[in-house]
Amino acid sequence: MITATGSQIIVKLLEQMGISMVAGIPGGSILPLYDELAKSSITHVLVRQEQAAGFIAQGVARSTGKPAVCMATSGPGAMNLLTAIADARCDSVPIIAITGQVNSSLIGTDAFQEADTFGLSFPITKHSMMIKDVADLFDAIPRAFVIACDGRPGPVLIDIPRDIQCAKYTFKAWPGAKELQVKLSNAKRDSAETIKKVIPEMAKVLLSAKHPVLYAGGGCNNPKTASAIAAFRNAYSCAVVSSLMGIGAVSRSDSAYFGMVGMHGSYAANLAMHDADVVLACGVRFDDRATGQIASFCPDAKILHIDIDAAEINKILPALHSLVCSTDKAFALLTEAIGSSRTGERERSAWIKQLRDVFEKTESVELGRSKSVPKQSVNPRAFIHDIPLAAQSAGVKPENIIVTTDVGQHQMWSAQYYPVEKARQFLTSGSLGTMGFGLPAAIGASLANKSKRVVCISGDGSILMNIQELATLKEQNLNVTVFVLQNGSLGMVRQQQEYLFAKNYSASIFDAVPDFLTVAKGFGIDAIDANADSDWAKKAFAKGPHFVLLKIDMAENVLPFVSAGKANIDAIR
Repeated sequence: MITATGSQIIVKLLEQMGISMVAGIPGGSILPLYDELAKSSITHVLVRQEQAAGFIAQGVARSTGKPAVCMATSGPGAMNLLTAIADARCDSVPIIAITGQVNSSLIGTDAFQEADTFGLSFPITKHSMMIKDVADLFDAIPRAFVIACDGRPGPVLIDIPRDIQCAKYTFKAWPGAKELQVKLSNAKRDSAETIKKVIPEMAKVLLSAKHPVLYAGGGCNNPKTASAIAAFRNAYSCAVVSSLMGIGAVSRSDSAYFGMVGMHGSYAANLAMHDADVVLACGVRFDDRATGQIASFCPDAKILHIDIDAAEINKILPALHSLVCSTDKAFALLTEAIGSSRTGERERSAWIKQLRDVFEKTESVELGRSKSVPKQSVNPRAFIHDIPLAAQSAGVKPENIIVTTDVGQHQMWSAQYYPVEKARQFLTSGSLGTMGFGLPAAIGASLANKSKRVVCISGDGSILMNIQELATLKEQNLNVTVFVLQNGSLGMVRQQQEYLFAKNYSASIFDAVPDFLTVAKGFGIDAIDANADSDWAKKAFAKGPHFVLLKIDMAENVLPFVSAGKANIDAIR
């Protein structure tokens, strides 16, 4: 017989689930677990604010597709973690958040650092658990991993009172790996019979199309589906666009890829959607930032919708045919159904060529430059576009770069101009749009991909949200290059005030501007002034962490820009 504490059980089960690293901060209500963690094979990454622990876990999960773990103590620790958990829910990222809780006997007494983490987490998790008996851990831990990854991925929270962590439990033997593979699936999927019936119907619609568009979302942004899409497009020619989360599912250098759709999408991508007669929407939801005025998004198109989440089908736009299944499976079956047929190939190819002409005429790194911007100022779009070239000149291959961004103008410029060539290369906070995401996500991505260089692109507003994690970056000594574009303002807010609020710049321009280079050096990070140092690239991509500051003009704007309530094709250009 074996006797173990709750904390020992948690750590052992995490090890058996393949977890080798967790991020977090200890506190009173989770100290028993931390005591055991220090004796285990699991590496702990000590962050400086719990929100960063959640984003580090996201960086691991987004870049690998595997679930990752973060931890926090009760009360304020768990509260700080909630933003990152909500972000993971919005972008379908599989993370496991383990939070300490006050002793069971104290719950509901307003004890020191008590908060209803379990209740508060309900609207922002895929699933939440409160452990009331130490024996329940044997089911709860592996179940959390299955739920996080099954169907549409998402975050799972496990709240564990301190006394449960300390409680002893006697059992016969540790469960083996096979026993931990919980047979659990709550995801509704179409039956093989339904799929067999719908796929030929979809193929028939696609072959009859003259202006078809493949609209790829985050559900396509993985190597398996990216490969399946490539095979599908060898059999069937169509225009390709993506959502923000879908960037990377198709290479930017692909001649039929016209970029991101939506509020700041390319004109060619938005035009393609508007003029499409068939839209094959895969792993994507028709969210407001992508569609703009919904009635004008793809007004004459037949919609074929494929998604792992049944709740997304017919939620915003009605589908002629739909499938609830994995995107890689759907593309493989569609490719097989289309076979060698070349029906309508000539018309489709001609339309793609027209869109390519539009794309080349309208896509420019000069888009958004105001006449008031001095000619000698650095163009942020060109700078971001050329980061892979700069890295290559310093000996880093572009394919070995993972990009994370914060939220704001720099995020949209990165989405528009950084040449993303493969799945899981571009990590950004999409639906929730969380400033402060970039740096800790970069740390997580680097921890999970030690052989790669991670580039974090941020702004002087976003970087201050989690700038304390430069200490974590230094401590881990990772190959991360942080680029901060400094314009002295909350750029995206200021831009919207320029266009929509008669240039009433309310609370969007900073009066105090930090000396970021000195701040970075204070954390022990090599700091580089890209405006003054012509040799910045060689230094920025050398081994270890680096901080690069680029000052840009405040008048630089992100275009196209679709005003609220307007159609995407009516964007300010």
